[in-house]
Amino acid sequence: MSWRRMRVRDQRVEFVIRASRGESLSGLCREYEITRPTGYLWLRRFREQGVAGVEERSRRPHLSPRQTASGIEARIAAMRQQRPDWGARKLAVLLERDGIRLPVITVHRVLVRHGLVLDQDRRRPATGRFEREHPNELWQMDFKGQKGSKAAIGPLSVLDDHSRYLVALEQTGTTRGEAVRERLEGVFRTSGLPDAMLMDHGVPWWNARSPSGWTQLMVWLMKQGVRCCFSGIRHPQTGVPTDRSWSVGWRPRAR
Repeated sequence: MSWRRMRVRDQRVEFVIRASRGESLSGLCREYEITRPTGYLWLRRFREQGVAGVEERSRRPHLSPRQTASGIEARIAAMRQQRPDWGARKLAVLLERDGIRLPVITVHRVLVRHGLVLDQDRRRPATGRFEREHPNELWQMDFKGQKGSKAAIGPLSVLDDHSRYLVALEQTGTTRGEAVRERLEGVFRTSGLPDAMLMDHGVPWWNARSPSGWTQLMVWLMKQGVRCCFSGIRHPQTGVPTDRSWSVGWRPRAR
């Protein structure tokens, strides 16, 4: 309904005006998808305070008995200003030496409330970038599952490591190498051949029973000149290909 695009205040004002004109309160509550007690509350506040009575109100409690005392917060802020390179963990140790025991997270929240934590301090900086410099240098291939999905097998995903573009995303319904090869043949025709492909130790690109780990799909890829790389076991993060990589007939391609 169009009212959903209105601001909350305008919705409430429209509701109380229509209710004041005699429209059915039950019908209005169904239309605005609110309970009848909420409708009666809006209407009472409107009659007592006018439009200001139906403004959105803060849900913050009037009392917070477990909130850190203002004197302790001021002390934490002063300690941080004296030691700008010290974080919540070190400050908590100093406080404990003075007989004030506070969880590290509490000290951190005090620093945030006082604006003493910079954005760069809240995030651990990345140690390096792993994306390739050019398209088709490295593709990542995997079957992507989804929580709550009834499908036993997720869609086949092929991602270019430079552009982060999905060159393929298709529900094959199977992990058989023949189905994957058929899809890859179509992708190679439209997007070209990659220099290398990165996979995990799963089917159909890894065979735990084979001494080398090769599968028919891997042999076919390497015959196309694609270098096959595997991520570390239980380490799916993208990174420099591990030492366990092989190539057959691989040669650099002209750009």
